[in-house]
Amino acid sequence: MKLGIVGLPNVGKSTLFNALTSTQNAQAANYPFCTIEPNSGIVPVPDPRLDKLAEIWQTDKKTPAIVEFVDIAGLVKGASQGAGLGNKFLGDIRNTDAIVHVVRCFEDVNIVHVDGSINPARDIETINLELIFADLDMLNRRIDRVKKALKGDKKLQNQLDFLEQLKAHLEEGKSARAFDMTEEEQEWLKETPLLSAKPVIYAANLCEKDFSGDLAEHPHYQTVCKIAAEEHAAVLPICAKIEAEISDLEDDEKEMFLSEMGLEESGLNRIIREGYSLLGLISYLTAGKPEVRAWTIRKGTKAPQAAGKIHTDFEKGFIRAEVVSFDDFMACGGSMAAAKEKGVVRLEGKDYVMQDGDIVLFRFNV
Repeated sequence: MKLGIVGLPNVGKSTLFNALTSTQNAQAANYPFCTIEPNSGIVPVPDPRLDKLAEIWQTDKKTPAIVEFVDIAGLVKGASQGAGLGNKFLGDIRNTDAIVHVVRCFEDVNIVHVDGSINPARDIETINLELIFADLDMLNRRIDRVKKALKGDKKLQNQLDFLEQLKAHLEEGKSARAFDMTEEEQEWLKETPLLSAKPVIYAANLCEKDFSGDLAEHPHYQTVCKIAAEEHAAVLPICAKIEAEISDLEDDEKEMFLSEMGLEESGLNRIIREGYSLLGLISYLTAGKPEVRAWTIRKGTKAPQAAGKIHTDFEKGFIRAEVVSFDDFMACGGSMAAAKEKGVVRLEGKDYVMQDGDIVLFRFNV
């Protein structure tokens, strides 16, 4: 999973990136375009199930699933026309699976805002419009191609009608992700991957006081929530300053700090969990003395394709999968022998749809 962190200059984007990846790669300076080349950081996906299996098996190696965060430079008005460093930034966004859009919801006279005041709705619109303008350019070219092809294939009329309706929607300043589509229409759009169709997590960056307060009464945060609901996007309250403090602590200190703040988990964990949910991702597990490992797949993936994540030979020569859910395994005292004795270890064939937390042994022949 690759998440691109975007936002206007000076919204706390690079501070958040540094905290999430526990690095100081991204400059966090009080002026626009302090991030020019996108910085990237690989972080492990927290998974207590993996930790438990490693403990049970006394494994030699523990390999978690990973997320790549990319800190993409601050966009400004006119980016779709090349303003600022626009074209490059739009290209960087295109290479991500989903967008974490950092929105400034805090007041601080010492940190300049590129537009002079705090206005989350305006800031969100600024970036969304640049993505929409870039999308319209792509969509117009696609419509022209379909119109030409229509002369020889009248079946394309439905596709053209859909593209024209989507274009009208974008011209109203609305993101493609807010446009309801059928499965067939989603397939048509795969040929023209639109930036504004990418799943979005709005990270509402608050000051420490507001983050710990009643967010139901926070006007800026509620503005972001309203926009997210209209777009089928997710929203997470976050405080980049607090995340920066957490990232410097040892694990036991982190737990104590989070507890004192009244938080169950860090912003990193919440963003990863939300990213998995938005993208429809799950993890299955393989376990043994040499290695326990988490593998990321999409919901609905069948056993042979899941096996192919390990090696293409596993998919080509797939025979069956020996499967037990993590919960059933733990209910049997963390013993595979006991799980088999109780009949909770199943043999599944090619049509089995993988479930989150499945512990799997693939049998194959090549």
